[in-house]
Amino acid sequence: MTSPRTIKPPALRPGDKIGLVAPASDFNREAFTAGCDGLRRMGYEPVYFDSIFERDLYFAGSAGRRLRELEDLLLRDDVTAIIGVRGGYGSNYLLTSLDFKKFSAHPKIILGCSDLTSLLTSILDRTGLITFHGPMLAKDISAGTFEASSWEHAFGGAASWSIPTDGVEVLQPGGTQGKLYGGCLSLLVASLGTPFEVQTEGKILFLEDIGEKPYQVDRMLMQLRLAGKLQGVRGFVFGEMLDCVQPRGQNYTLQQVIARVLADCKVPIVYGLKSGHVSGGNITLPMGVEAELAADASGVELKILEAATNKG
Repeated sequence: MTSPRTIKPPALRPGDKIGLVAPASDFNREAFTAGCDGLRRMGYEPVYFDSIFERDLYFAGSAGRRLRELEDLLLRDDVTAIIGVRGGYGSNYLLTSLDFKKFSAHPKIILGCSDLTSLLTSILDRTGLITFHGPMLAKDISAGTFEASSWEHAFGGAASWSIPTDGVEVLQPGGTQGKLYGGCLSLLVASLGTPFEVQTEGKILFLEDIGEKPYQVDRMLMQLRLAGKLQGVRGFVFGEMLDCVQPRGQNYTLQQVIARVLADCKVPIVYGLKSGHVSGGNITLPMGVEAELAADASGVELKILEAATNKG
């Protein structure tokens, strides 16, 4: 797939309207309300359709409703950003019906994580629109537990900035530069063999997940390898990887498992960046922008080298 030219959405300003979407699973109504209150305290106006509260099995309503919700908010000139309420499962139902040209014609901030990884990567790969991996409404925003500086820099049009890397471990030292890309590991793997297969070559690949046993993480990394998706990757940034342990204990760490699987990748590998499924302080990562990763005995630096949004 030929990479399209990069499109940057308009920056987010106080008083802007933020559209809320539930493209996957249904959600807790109280957490939704708390998230809306959180956005208002931040100076934004949440916007949503009443149909967002519909349910169909474990989905937030039918695939048709979820698709209309996303595209209708995308086309609204008075909405600057679109944020996912929660993940779960179901975003992949939308992919074959989405009109991706609308994202190019009406660029907006699109923010989410977990199951929304399939939307974020597909939009970026097909349109060049910068997408954002990070806090969602009914968890991080409702609890006020997201990392503020990355939100402000990413959505405010900062020319360059450093991503917080406190506690991030070096598994393999080195330095590199490339487009930041990735998301939830299991969703990236689920794209393989489909028309929406992830495009990883030349990227600094961010990988995170929750509740996967170490051998399952191993298996997913091997599947990416066997599919040729680790060739040309310039660096690896792993997330916090919450609860990725054997239920009855283990005498090894997930870091050891990752280092073993990726031992022949002669690129920097770091572990523990808090974006996506995290214990707190969810970091906003702009996907598709140029970034620089440096990892050595002194620590880890992940620097964003260009603005992710346009100040206009």
